[in-house]
Amino acid sequence: MSKVIKLKKGLDIKLNGEADKVVQTLGKVSRCALKPTDFRALIPKLAVKAGDEVKAGDALFTDKMRPEIKFTSPVSGTVEEIKRGERRKLLEIVVKADSEIRYREFGAADANRLSREEILERMLESGVWPMVKQRPYDIVANPESQPKAVFVSAFDTAPLAPDYDLALSGKEKELQAGIDCLKKLTGKNINLNLSCDMSQASLFTKLKNVELNYFSGPHPAGNVGIQINHLNPINKGDIVWTVNVQDLAIIGRLFTEGRFNAQKVIALAGSEVSRPMYYHSILGASIADITAGKLAGKVEERIISGNVLTGTRVEKDGFLGYYDNLVTVIPEGNHYEFLGWAAPGFNKFSASKLFPSFLCPKKRYTLDTNFHGERRAFVVSGQYEQVLPMDIYPVYLLKAILAQDIDQMEQLGIYEVAPEDLALCEFVCTSKIPVQAIVEEGIALMMKETD
Repeated sequence: MSKVIKLKKGLDIKLNGEADKVVQTLGKVSRCALKPTDFRALIPKLAVKAGDEVKAGDALFTDKMRPEIKFTSPVSGTVEEIKRGERRKLLEIVVKADSEIRYREFGAADANRLSREEILERMLESGVWPMVKQRPYDIVANPESQPKAVFVSAFDTAPLAPDYDLALSGKEKELQAGIDCLKKLTGKNINLNLSCDMSQASLFTKLKNVELNYFSGPHPAGNVGIQINHLNPINKGDIVWTVNVQDLAIIGRLFTEGRFNAQKVIALAGSEVSRPMYYHSILGASIADITAGKLAGKVEERIISGNVLTGTRVEKDGFLGYYDNLVTVIPEGNHYEFLGWAAPGFNKFSASKLFPSFLCPKKRYTLDTNFHGERRAFVVSGQYEQVLPMDIYPVYLLKAILAQDIDQMEQLGIYEVAPEDLALCEFVCTSKIPVQAIVEEGIALMMKETD
């Protein structure tokens, strides 16, 4: 029987530039890249060098600690560049794409007729395994682990988030194959979480081997971490797997087509996009290819791979993040507003109803990256609890992380959270505390101490 969870805490940030419900072909992707920095706690080991020829599905690098986990090229072509940062940290492996993608063949197969070992070997060899993440810590799943549950969120409530019903239209076969694969790996039905606003005709309601759960409420209702907290909370020693719904289709395509076909639909959105809409693209695609001729160009822009709350800033010559299905373009906040705090604020968004604009709840805003203030004392204000629908004390958790108190971190819920779950806390914080960075530090500390 389906569960219905109604969340009241949270905050919807309505921005200008929502993508039209139109999907267009982007055209030829000239370059793609995989970024080891997209994967938490990964120590990459290169499997190629500049100038090597690769097919889609050939390994670019592996996990040094778990060499069976491969990260493979989404396109065929030539390894154009291997970018490194400080202390030779591996940042990007860039592949110049062929005009037509050549695939490494793994052979089509019905997951229901394969053993768990055969499925696991196929996923590891093809490079789709990193799409399976595990909580706690929101890291690439350990293939030797056995989770107590698997969760897939089929909707996103973040600002300007893509509509997965539209993005995955006609992909029922791939989605079902992905679900069958995960069920065979775990022996459990998949928790497929939907929005109460989705119609009964949604393609997700027709899938088998799933337990449908419905959520209503403001952002972060679409975050899988919030959903896990309300359906099957994580305690010490528990392991839960999560998969993005578009990645689920890519996993399924490995079995229906027998190859690593990393094509996906992404949304190009934001107030600085001339016509926001959806595009057929591919994992790790060049931002220049995605945005070419599509930006308004009236002001200096901030390009974000992902949403404005949790995404990563990228340059125009950068690349789409591994887990991202959205590119957002907003104005750069490189200006100062004289006496901005004293203005009436009819066109300003406020989570605290400080400005009269709260009287127009459906109004959309053009927001930039300006902080409108500097960092201040970190005090208990009650702001975080109003936007975090989890049964934890966020301020005390953050202070335990800053104090590096492992016992307190465990008791206050470090196993249940990822930085994205507390992104709204950072947005509403009048003290300008870098909440997500602190959670990241806490996760790194826990992994180091419990290794």
